[in-house]
Amino acid sequence: MHLIHPLVLKIGLPILAAAIIALHVIKRKIKYHGGIKAANTSFVKDLSIYKTRRHLYTFVSIVMEVCLITSLVASLVLIARPAKKETVNNGTKKRDIFLCMDVSYSIYELNRDLVDSLQDVVAGLDGDRFGVCIYNTSTVLYVPMTDDYDFVNQKLEEIKVYFEMQKEYMDKYYNESTGMLEYNTSDYEEFQEASEALDYYDAGTLVGNYTKGSSLIGEGLASCMYSFPRLDDEDRTRIIIMSTDNAEEALAKPLVELDEACDICKKNDIKVYGIFPNRDSWSGMNTTDYVSCENELKLNVQKTGGEFYKQSESLSVDDIVASIEREEALEVEEVTITKIVDQPAIPVIVLIISLCTMLVMGLVIRL
Repeated sequence: MHLIHPLVLKIGLPILAAAIIALHVIKRKIKYHGGIKAANTSFVKDLSIYKTRRHLYTFVSIVMEVCLITSLVASLVLIARPAKKETVNNGTKKRDIFLCMDVSYSIYELNRDLVDSLQDVVAGLDGDRFGVCIYNTSTVLYVPMTDDYDFVNQKLEEIKVYFEMQKEYMDKYYNESTGMLEYNTSDYEEFQEASEALDYYDAGTLVGNYTKGSSLIGEGLASCMYSFPRLDDEDRTRIIIMSTDNAEEALAKPLVELDEACDICKKNDIKVYGIFPNRDSWSGMNTTDYVSCENELKLNVQKTGGEFYKQSESLSVDDIVASIEREEALEVEEVTITKIVDQPAIPVIVLIISLCTMLVMGLVIRL
């Protein structure tokens, strides 16, 4: 055990000792300076009751003085903060995991399946932190990095409803042959209600949509990367799980392209695991080529040290998530942390006992 602020005792104890000595010297020098004198006090002093009360008073005075000094010393020790160093073996280097989802309407099925699979993963985390970013034209930090797994799963459940709403909306109103949203006049109110419900989620991800375009993959990934807390000075394994079809529909040059974002991730030791939809899920809304989008995403995520996964009949989203978990398990390592733990128990107990004893002595002397 050691003191965090030892200077408190080095200064406080000498001052306390000097004060006690000074008070005793002053007390002995106090003389009678006038007043009413009592005669024949020797007769009173010879009485047994006087002797008893005198002895009691002396005893109580000494006890109260000792308790007062003890409580002051205990207070000084508490101010000096007694503590001990503990070496804690965490067993594993903990991970920060961000789920980064392209929430454009072209991959709602992949996103829904991914969220569904990750809910079980999040429930089984221990010490790892998890966050969620969603993006289209702009990025929303949907769940800041946290180890509150109940909160994370609650938010994942909410966003899964969003993807189900996207599916219902597109199945009912999107015409692939014309590339337009279509509805009957009788369905107008229902269409408006569905649009307003989706706007609640879409609002933050479509800022500047008419001038910048949609599915800005590089900007989404870069924004997610900079959402990691204490990126420069905290030593944790960092992972981004990114779902996207990489079908960027930019109307102006993005601030960050996908290759640039992956270069930044690599520089900051962040591995990106890309999850790509199968060809059957490739949306007719996309004007880009399936193979070129696949190859570009694969090339860029692999240069971060991560892996590329494509959903298929033989590889479901559940399998992909399990593969990421197994692969990242190889990255963890033992970490020993030395931490300082306050130890106030003994001085607090001494202080409480001293104060209680003083209270009892005060009551006794009044009897």
